[in-house]
Amino acid sequence: MPFPSWLPALLGLLAAVGPISTDMYLPAFPAIEAALGGRPGTAQVTLATWFLGLAIGQITQGTLSDRFGRRAPLIAGTALYTLASIGCAVAPDLATLAAMRFLAAIGGSASMVIPRAIVRDLSDGHAAARMMSQLMLVMGVAPILAPTLGGFVLATLGWQAIFWLVALYGAICGVVVWRILPETLAPARRVRLSLVEQITRYRAIIVERGFLSHAAIGGFALFGLFSYLGGAPGVFIDRFHLTPALFGMLFGGCAAGFIGASQVNPHAIRRFGAGRVIRAAVGVYVAATLGMSVVALAGVGPWWTIAAPVLVSMMSMGFVLPNATVGALSRHAGHAGSASALMGTMQFCLGAVSGLLVGVLADGSARPMAFLMLLGAACAAVADAFRPKPQ
Repeated sequence: MPFPSWLPALLGLLAAVGPISTDMYLPAFPAIEAALGGRPGTAQVTLATWFLGLAIGQITQGTLSDRFGRRAPLIAGTALYTLASIGCAVAPDLATLAAMRFLAAIGGSASMVIPRAIVRDLSDGHAAARMMSQLMLVMGVAPILAPTLGGFVLATLGWQAIFWLVALYGAICGVVVWRILPETLAPARRVRLSLVEQITRYRAIIVERGFLSHAAIGGFALFGLFSYLGGAPGVFIDRFHLTPALFGMLFGGCAAGFIGASQVNPHAIRRFGAGRVIRAAVGVYVAATLGMSVVALAGVGPWWTIAAPVLVSMMSMGFVLPNATVGALSRHAGHAGSASALMGTMQFCLGAVSGLLVGVLADGSARPMAFLMLLGAACAAVADAFRPKPQ
């Protein structure tokens, strides 16, 4: 099915809700803890509830989008996200902030599930990988700009202003969907399933080896990514005493590496094939996190000895994540929304676990972050070995 040339940019705008909501407030963790009476490391609980909300929200959004089309659930989801983000801005304590983050994630999950399903509605194979990479180019700008912008807003207006800005972004996304986004799931292709039928469908999806292996590869890659997101403020701001502005620049540089790799990805898979690209990228991911763990265990060296392997890890994910997503959804065109939701739920359950672990294990060093990233990389390598070989 042909699609407008501007559609990947619009889908990227929507999918960027995730990284914007995650990354913009990371520099504010110490300020939030100080303002709301939390000990160091407790702000990570709000990140864990965000990931948990995404996990729960995505499983429902996929079902809704397969039944009611893509537009209506997106409009409702962005509305809930916007209202809950306002709740975050006025939260009086960490418990309320965590609860509002959970609700924001339920709504924001629509913007993460449904764009992937739209890609599958319109394309498959190399065309889908190319479109997914274009989408990631747009949404990848968010993690470059968000921490820097968050650090600036924190320094000038305070941490609450970050959530007011996020709420404004959600409102803009809702208006754009309402006015511009075309419906890509025709009424004839929509499905109405009972709860038992939906559970049966999820079971059929999850036992398919291609889906399970590719979703696990992406999920464990994201486990490492979320370990980095949760641990980075404590490592670079508290441990190495980087300013929030410098932290934002560092974070943006790593995000730029991810974007650059995702744009090279279509050319790499055209030449070498998606399977070989995934395997090589996972191998690089393992090597980078192993090197980081050795440095963290030694406990010596400047901040860039941790930042350099993080950058390499992010670049490897620029190859892993688009291909893992396409591989997981490729055999499920008839229920792309459900498959996308199930994949997202699996991945963000892992993200919630890693977010909690990095907070619980925080000891003022880079070790928890590095070891958890290594664990994610090792598990991704195991899942890659399970991946079916092309016929």
